[in-house]
Amino acid sequence: MTEKTSRASGDEAARDAGAVGAPVVLGDEPGSFARSVLAERHPALIRQVRDAFPYGRRQHEALDALLDEITDGVVRPLAPADHDHERWAAWGREHFGRSWYDAPFLWAESYFYRRLLGAVGYFGAGPWRGVDPFAPFKQAELRGDAVDEELRALDTLAGAPAEERATALLHASLWGNRADLGFRVTAGEPAVADAAVAALVADHSATLWQLLPAGASATVAVVADNAGRELIPDLVLIDHLLVHGHAERVVLHVKPSPYYVSDAMTADVVDCLRRLVEASGEAGRIGGRLWKDMATGSLEVRTHPFFCAPLPYEEMPEDLRKEFAGAALTILKGDLNYRRLVGDMLWHPIVSFAGRTAHFPGAVAALRTLKSDVVAGLEQGVLDALERTGTTWRTSGTHALIQVRP
Repeated sequence: MTEKTSRASGDEAARDAGAVGAPVVLGDEPGSFARSVLAERHPALIRQVRDAFPYGRRQHEALDALLDEITDGVVRPLAPADHDHERWAAWGREHFGRSWYDAPFLWAESYFYRRLLGAVGYFGAGPWRGVDPFAPFKQAELRGDAVDEELRALDTLAGAPAEERATALLHASLWGNRADLGFRVTAGEPAVADAAVAALVADHSATLWQLLPAGASATVAVVADNAGRELIPDLVLIDHLLVHGHAERVVLHVKPSPYYVSDAMTADVVDCLRRLVEASGEAGRIGGRLWKDMATGSLEVRTHPFFCAPLPYEEMPEDLRKEFAGAALTILKGDLNYRRLVGDMLWHPIVSFAGRTAHFPGAVAALRTLKSDVVAGLEQGVLDALERTGTTWRTSGTHALIQVRP
């Protein structure tokens, strides 16, 4: 056995070893990212939602009760009359009556948003039924000056060669709301492009494009993450896939109800399409094409209850599994989708990405800005360099990855 072969075998063994005994992410460790979300972000969000709408006494009392519960109480089940009581009773039977911090972080986050919707009457029979409590935050971002600037940048990008344009749009979709790394990732601004590449901890983009050769009669699934300023680059990338023949049809999957503050629903897709259509120049032309694509079926929006479930993709229902199996590639956007894809556990970062995603029923790509502790599939040298920085690179949003399992 050569030294090179021996080293490769050792690396593979290390990746396999990193998949053994990884602990589930909990919120009980002081100073951890999960703890900060449960102890700081969720209480702050309750106050923000309360102030964003002229809710009545019933909603105020329910929000106050939820704030008390997540701060000092134990996890309470849904009321028996709630439409999804039985589902959550099964998902949470091990966690009810215990501290929120002792539940798996993925479950606790998801259940918090379900309880928040219940508190404001989203699922009830009253006047607040179906009113998105996060809509003011989404709308403010979508109307912001930063979106105007990014849409204008599409005019410059329109003249770039197709390959450079594809790379720029992929990176724009990846970075989402990073104003310094949006549509300006073009050949005309090499410093921005270099920064985008340098901040990648893994880059399988070449494999992604190999799976989507121009001219193929492919269906591509895109599972959206955030609405507003992050969804617009996703839609622009989808337009590129359709215009240049990388996909004959794209199915965009969104959430069925408000989730994680800014996650995209069908209404958010419509808002973004209108924002594009009303814009001038290249952005308006893209919006017009996408609007027509919706009418012809080249672009279809779908949703599924599973997208708001506290479960990993490994446990997806059979109908969704069949749908993803029929796609040439499924692109999963964002941090939450990544956690659900590889499992919300503290893997050693060099554990095999292919191994962690072997359960997925087809080729899958993850486009994700790092905003939580979970990560897999890094090279040892990359990990060592990141660790030497002494920064919170896993959670700061300053690094990203493009990982693909064919």
